Amino acid sequence: MRFAVQIAGVVLALVAGTAVAFYGYIQWTGASVGLAGSGRRLVVEHVDSEDRMRRIEEDRMRVAADAHPTRHDLETAAGTMARPAATVEDPGRENYWIDYRGPGRAGVYDQTPINTDWPPDGPPELWRQEVGGGYASMVVADSLVFTIEQRRDREVVAAYGLMDGKQVWEYSWKSRFSESMGGDGPRATPNWDDGNLYALGANGDLVCLRARDGTLLWNRNILKDARASNLTWGMAAAPLIVDDMLIALPGGRGRSVIAYDKLTGEIRWSALDDKAGYVSPQVATLAGQRQLVIVSGTRVLGASLKDGSLLWSRDWKTSYDANCAQPLIVDENHVFLSSGYGHGATLLEVSSGDTGLTVKEVWFNRNMKNKFNPSVLVDGVVYGLDEGILAAIDVRTGERLWKQGRYRYGQLIYASGHLIIVSEEGDLALVRATPNEYRELARFEAIPGKTWNVPAMADGMLLVRNQTEMVVYDLR
Repeated sequence: MRFAVQIAGVVLALVAGTAVAFYGYIQWTGASVGLAGSGRRLVVEHVDSEDRMRRIEEDRMRVAADAHPTRHDLETAAGTMARPAATVEDPGRENYWIDYRGPGRAGVYDQTPINTDWPPDGPPELWRQEVGGGYASMVVADSLVFTIEQRRDREVVAAYGLMDGKQVWEYSWKSRFSESMGGDGPRATPNWDDGNLYALGANGDLVCLRARDGTLLWNRNILKDARASNLTWGMAAAPLIVDDMLIALPGGRGRSVIAYDKLTGEIRWSALDDKAGYVSPQVATLAGQRQLVIVSGTRVLGASLKDGSLLWSRDWKTSYDANCAQPLIVDENHVFLSSGYGHGATLLEVSSGDTGLTVKEVWFNRNMKNKFNPSVLVDGVVYGLDEGILAAIDVRTGERLWKQGRYRYGQLIYASGHLIIVSEEGDLALVRATPNEYRELARFEAIPGKTWNVPAMADGMLLVRNQTEMVVYDLR
């Protein structure tokens, strides 16, 4: 008995010592502890370490000083800050990847053919740059890369040169969204439209900036406008530009959906009473009617572009109200939808009848469970991460064609007959997009660390980022 007590004491001492050592390591390095996408595995992150923040600040100040020897900071009454470094204009350039997940928010790149013959250590790396935290993706316009980051206690919208990675300008405001499970920082990807950039912070701060130099044109807070509370994991829905409006999804009674004038920021209309989800709105023509397709915390719906009134809806209830993955518009009558946490996927059919639009379920099963990792649709096949494992299903029937290849909770896009997959650990993989078999052609370590950000592609350049780095690969 005494021996057992001694053994238990030794074990407790070892556990306590390990805990103290681990706590000391966290304090010494400035690291934090978060969760992997499964929600069951701890991840040590160095997003906010003092050394890293100092390096970023020194780099940005050096670039700004080189561009403008008499650089100045501009503080506005709203407490925002602009740091211009240069202006870039290329009005003759065709801008392609200017929205979250590219054209139609579909995650499909077809601007140019890409090189799919990758060497073992990956395609040529154009540049690599340290960035602030957060889970936003990137958009590209006029030779600039735009994203939103967390740097200390400020959310920062930044523009980088597409070809060299140098920061061209930044615009920031004091705000920090903290969440112990998912991690800190902004989530929503900016949107570029006609020379302006629209960005949404995790606490609801919405800004319209002149894209060439970061000048503030207008700002709002969508949560205040809607009199709504923030979500558990923050505002994540990328703002949508459609016609002369910006569509935002704050949630809240009567103002779950808000349409702002994209040039002035004035509210055009507001509608619906839904709790917000984490899915970005998109526009589609279904059953002959152009409309908004919205996934809230509890349902999927179509809303009028004229006034936000409800056109059709279908209950879509997921644990924790965590609807996060972008729906796919299959054709003029069908929408594919998937959620994780054991929920599943469905194909919905939207039709026009005597009393308006109606919706019915074509099929539902659990063959695809997208958590916050949206799928892509290619030639009638949905390719996506089914709770971290790559799978292919027939969109018309829901039949699983294959399931193989573990990438955890990473992200993927499609280009030139292939899936480009960024794993949760930051590996970059190339997989042939075929319904017949799973075939991974290449895989290498690209961007170490927890990587939940959706990659982007423009002009043959592949852009990948996570909470600490952004890197661009040349796939031309």
